[in-house]
Amino acid sequence: MPTNQERADICIIGAGPAGAVAATRLAEEGFRVVVLEQGDWPDYRKARGAHADFEINAGADWGWNPNTRKLPADYPINGTESDIDVVQYNAVGGGTVIFAAQWHRNLPSDFCVRTLDGVADDWPIAYEDLRPYYERVERAFGISGLAGDPAFPPGEGPPLPPVPMGRIGRRVAAAHNALGWHWWPGSNAIATRPYGALKPCVQRGTCLWGCADGAKGSADRTHWPRAVELGVRLITGARVRQIAVDARGLADGAVWIDREGREHITRADVIILAANGIGTPRLLLLSATRGHGEGLANASGMVGRRLMLHPFGVVTGLFSENMQSTQGPWGQHIYTLQFYETDARRGFVRGAKWGLQPTGGPVSATRDWPWGHANPVWGPSFHENVRARLGHSAMWGIVAEDLPEESNRVVLDPTLTDTDGIPAPKILYRVSENSTRLMDFHVARARESLEAAGAYKTFVAPQIRETGWHQLGTARMGMDRTTSVVDPWGRAHDVPNLYIMDGSIWPTSSGMNPTATICALALRCTEHMISERRTQRVPA
Repeated sequence: MPTNQERADICIIGAGPAGAVAATRLAEEGFRVVVLEQGDWPDYRKARGAHADFEINAGADWGWNPNTRKLPADYPINGTESDIDVVQYNAVGGGTVIFAAQWHRNLPSDFCVRTLDGVADDWPIAYEDLRPYYERVERAFGISGLAGDPAFPPGEGPPLPPVPMGRIGRRVAAAHNALGWHWWPGSNAIATRPYGALKPCVQRGTCLWGCADGAKGSADRTHWPRAVELGVRLITGARVRQIAVDARGLADGAVWIDREGREHITRADVIILAANGIGTPRLLLLSATRGHGEGLANASGMVGRRLMLHPFGVVTGLFSENMQSTQGPWGQHIYTLQFYETDARRGFVRGAKWGLQPTGGPVSATRDWPWGHANPVWGPSFHENVRARLGHSAMWGIVAEDLPEESNRVVLDPTLTDTDGIPAPKILYRVSENSTRLMDFHVARARESLEAAGAYKTFVAPQIRETGWHQLGTARMGMDRTTSVVDPWGRAHDVPNLYIMDGSIWPTSSGMNPTATICALALRCTEHMISERRTQRVPA
C-alpha cells in the first residue's frame, strides 16, 4: 500500500479535543505532526439555529446518534445489548461540535474513590497534578464561568464571565438559597464576549446542534486553525483500520482508507490515539497481531473493559410564569454539587452533578427529550400541553457517576461492519444497581428543587437511552501493567511509542462532564512526551 508522505514524528488518530490539544502543543515545539480524522470540517452553513425551521431540520447533519445520522464519516455501533446508546460525532472538533458545552473540572475526591469509599480505584494522579493544565486549557477553549465556587479548591477561574443566569437560573438559585443547597453560575465553553476566534453567545439555545454563531468553544474553532497554521498536516476522510507494528513490537504507523476506498499507511515514530472511549479500544482490538493476539497493548486484557457511560436523567418543571426557556445557553445557567459526595446513609456511593438548562422550542416540547417517553404530549389536549411547556419550563440534567465494571465493555461485532468492511464495535453495558439507586435519589432531590422554585408540575425522565455522550474507561491508566493499559502519562505499557489521550484512560468516571479533564490530561501527557523525547523508543 502507498506511504502517503515522508515519515512523521507523531501521528495522531482523531481530531477531537484531545487530538487538538496534543497536535497544537507538539507543533509549537516543532514536531512534524500528521493527524488522521475520518470526518470532515463542520459545515456551519448547514446549521439552522438562526432559521425558523431549526428544530425540524437539525437532525440530518447534527444528529447525535451515528446509527441514525449515517454520514460518510460514521461507523455503526451495535447497542442491542446496552442500556444506553452511544452518542458521538466524527468530525474535526469531534464531540465538541455537538456537545452541550458544560465545562467542569473533576473534584479532588474523584481521583481517590478507592481511598474514600472503598470501591473502584484511585487514579495514579491527583487533582493538584492537573490543576495547572485545567487552567491552561480553560484559557485555550475560552471558558466562561465564575471563580470561587466553594465546592472546589481555590485557584484561577475561567477567563470569561459566566453566561446570564436568566429567569430560570435566578428562580432556582433563590430556591436553593432557601433550602440551604449549593448552586453556582454555570461554567461553559461558551464565549460571553469576543475572545480569540470566538464571538459572544446570542442565546439561541442551539448548542447541541452546531453553533453557527461561532460562540461555542469547539476544538475546530479554538485549536485546529492554529495547529494547521503551525504546520500540522490534518487529513480528513481518513478512516484508520489498523496500527502497524514493526518486528520489535513498536508502533510503526497507521493504516487508513480514504473516501474512495484506497488504502494508505502513514509512518510515524510515535502514535497517539485520541479516538474516544469507543473508537480507541475498537482500533486496538482491530490491530491484533501474532505478538498481540488479543489486541494491541492488551497484555492486561483490559482493552475495551470497564466502559463507563454516565447514566443521565432529567427532571423538568412547569411554571405559571414565562421563564424564557426556549432560548439561552444549552449549556447551563447554573449547576449544583449539593449531593455530589458520598453519604453512606443514602444506600449507594458517589453522586452526581446537575446542570440547569432550557427546554427548547415547540418541536422540543413534543419529543421524549427532555420530557421522557412516559410523558407524551399527544392527544386531545395537545395544544394545551405544548403551551404549558413552551417557555414555561426548566430542566435539571443529572450526570451520574458510573462505577467501572469489567462486564461493561466494547468488543468487535462478529457481523456488523462499516462501509469499508471494518468490524464495528458492539457495546455490552448494563446500568448497575449502585447507579440506579443513585439516580433515583437525585431525581427525587431535583424534583424537590424545582417544586421549591415554584414548579406546579414536574416530569421525570430517568436514564434516557440516547445519552451516551461520555465514553470513558476502556483503556485504563495505572501503575500496574497487569491491570491497566497505559501508565500515568498515557503511554501503553506494552508498546512504548503508543500513547492514548482520550477519555478511555480514566480509572473512574466522576460525575462531571468530562471534556475539561480529557483536555487537561492530554496537555499533561503531551508535555511529558515532549520532555522525554530524547529517551523515547522509536522504530528503526
